[in-house]
Amino acid sequence: MITAIVLISAEPDRIPETAQELADIKGVAEVYSCAGDVDLIAKVRVRDHEEIADVVTGHINKTPGVLRTATHIAFKSYSRADVEAGFSIGE
Repeated sequence: MITAIVLISAEPDRIPETAQELADIKGVAEVYSCAGDVDLIAKVRVRDHEEIADVVTGHINKTPGVLRTATHIAFKSYSRADVEAGFSIGE
């Protein structure tokens, strides 16, 4: 599986509706509303890069309320257990 993190700027008065519409898109695993430089963050999980293009450009960017996006492809995921195991010395 390929994971992409999509940072989304949205129309302020449509954030809840936009977030729900994004969450309903096939391939979108989760959507978070957040404070900071972006309004929403979507986690996309698909089988190949072509699907990322379809989900982001074909669906996310066309969702009412979405103003712009920036997509970041994940190379590797790290969990708390992975990080702790990497720094343990055989305990």
